[in-house]
Amino acid sequence: MDETDGTGSLTRRDYLSGGGLLLGTSIVAGCSSNGGEPPSTATASDKETGTSTPSDDGSYVASLSPVGEVEFDSVPEKVFTMYNQYADMLVALNHGDAVNSMFVPEMAGPSMNHYYERLSGVSFEWEDLPNPYDNFSKEFFYSLGSDVHFLDPAWAITQENWDMGDIEEIVDNVGPFFGNFYSGTHGDPQEPYSENYHYYTLWELFGRVATVFQERKRYEQLRAVHQELIETIQTELPPEEDRPTAVRVTLGDGQFWTYHLNRPGFWLADTRPLAANDAFGDETWDGLWGSVGYETMLDADPDVILHLWGMTPRYDMDDVRERLASHSVGKELAAVKDDRVYAHGMRYHGPIMNLFQIEMTAKQLYPDIFGEWPPYENGDHYPEIPSDEQLFSRDRVAQIVTDG
Repeated sequence: MDETDGTGSLTRRDYLSGGGLLLGTSIVAGCSSNGGEPPSTATASDKETGTSTPSDDGSYVASLSPVGEVEFDSVPEKVFTMYNQYADMLVALNHGDAVNSMFVPEMAGPSMNHYYERLSGVSFEWEDLPNPYDNFSKEFFYSLGSDVHFLDPAWAITQENWDMGDIEEIVDNVGPFFGNFYSGTHGDPQEPYSENYHYYTLWELFGRVATVFQERKRYEQLRAVHQELIETIQTELPPEEDRPTAVRVTLGDGQFWTYHLNRPGFWLADTRPLAANDAFGDETWDGLWGSVGYETMLDADPDVILHLWGMTPRYDMDDVRERLASHSVGKELAAVKDDRVYAHGMRYHGPIMNLFQIEMTAKQLYPDIFGEWPPYENGDHYPEIPSDEQLFSRDRVAQIVTDG
């Protein structure tokens, strides 16, 4: 079974028991916590799933590496997010209106709504959200006054002018951190987080966010949809030798930015279940991605090119295809000749986006098995697919999100 369903064995699962490197159970978060002593009655917390049983006073605990256990006295009403997998999680839990910041909202917001357009009653208001990357300062965090920050402190201390003291100040005076960044690629966090860092799948991480919002029912229902989707796909996959070769790239100026398909990490939670033959699967890059020129791409000559960010406002797929077709080497690529250069989704995707992007990838890689991927024009929403060709039920997902 693919690692995205949470059953696979992961490396470095040295979870922080009884508290974290930075945050312990003395931290209380929520709309009514403004400093004050935490409740004296502990809550039950399952270290493996992140579930929590509220105490008599209504407080509860959520746990996540690398922050450990965080105690909440109420469901957060103002939530800092950076990368939009967390914003998508909140939409999935029917708490999208709690988001008060997001990375590049003018790109991520419309892209998320391209998917939500196919879910009756589901949408995301992004227009007035600030981008933390524009002003990643303590003053910005103070101005938002968030009840919780879905941000990894192990990542935050890598940013300019941030250190452990700054993290502790924001935790003490604003609200706790609750994020895990390096599970995205199974990268190595720096000290003091490097030894006891736990890697989660996308859906494991979503489950812990669901605990923060006391939305286990919605989480379990959506997780069931995901598991059924994975089972449907993986029972139909052809033998490895009959699968296409593929690449996930972004076309740059005279080169391709390249990304793996099947490596660990939730950034690949939409391509790994499809198990295509990665044309650059044996390559090891110094960083999260690499780059190759046209000649190297032609040597690999993949059957399918998945253009990352192709469904976002950032790229014009007509222009991408024209640049490839007019290039003296690019026009010789099999994927270009066979019209198999596809607009693909976003690397930073949460559970709802994951469902759509898995379906998208299945149709782009295996049209004979899962049905043809419909034509896509720039700026379009996720294509309407006849109900008998859908790999998961839109109505079911929409009902879970809107009705619980």
